[in-house]
Amino acid sequence: MNKKYGLGRGLGALIPDDILNNSDTETTVKKINIESISANEEQPRKNFDEGKIVQLSQSIKEHGIIQPLILNREKDKYIIVAGERRWRAARLAGLKEVPAIVMSLSDRDILEISLIENIQRQDLNPIEEAIAYKKLINDFKLKQEELANKIGKSRTAITNCMRLLNLDSRVQDYLINGLITEGHGRTLLTLEDKNSQYELAKSIIKNDLTVRQVEKLVKDIKHAKKDIGNRQIKSNPYYIDIEEKLKELFGTKVTLNDKKNKGKIEIEYYSPDDLQRILDILKV
Repeated sequence: MNKKYGLGRGLGALIPDDILNNSDTETTVKKINIESISANEEQPRKNFDEGKIVQLSQSIKEHGIIQPLILNREKDKYIIVAGERRWRAARLAGLKEVPAIVMSLSDRDILEISLIENIQRQDLNPIEEAIAYKKLINDFKLKQEELANKIGKSRTAITNCMRLLNLDSRVQDYLINGLITEGHGRTLLTLEDKNSQYELAKSIIKNDLTVRQVEKLVKDIKHAKKDIGNRQIKSNPYYIDIEEKLKELFGTKVTLNDKKNKGKIEIEYYSPDDLQRILDILKV
């Protein structure tokens, strides 16, 4: 006879009521053959601390598995929704069966529950978390506001996390391995050049730089690049001629800032009337 098992506040919060009330869902704990269980390829968490797996394995040998796995049935096999670390440790401990709650879930439900469980346990690195957010939003058309409500984070936090995927891939690896922090990563994003991101990331690791120190370095790098661009303009007759013509046209100071054949034109004004005069010239 299957043992009745309350999901508890943590697991219960992960699983929507409509899933729990589904007739295909079995909310009792069953003993499942460990060989019939497979890891979920879409599991957000990709990196597992082998040392902690060994420690958990020793605990399982002594105390057993206290919290059951959540599994999704797929024909004659089961896919892990939550509890892959326990499953890995149980295999290492030599267990033949593990306690589990078997459910019937969609791909979206599986990813949502796996993501939320890992976030609650703080088990994901920033890149894993960002990839999971992106997949839920892009593949399952989940809105950021809806996702924010589900995981208890602000929409801004989700957006900032996903922006980390714009970092140089080598810098992302540093984040994954915990060599730099998410704060470091967000600061490095302000550098457009990915090689510059990578070089500064190496310096962060080598010199154990704080986020505040990196912010100052990024500011210095940007100023240096701007100065180089301005020097190139000032030494180039073509740019000098354009600046002079624009100054004559607008009757005010005009600055060209060039960076690798792209840049911006800055037109100064000194009062609302002066701005309107310039807008009239531009016919805006």
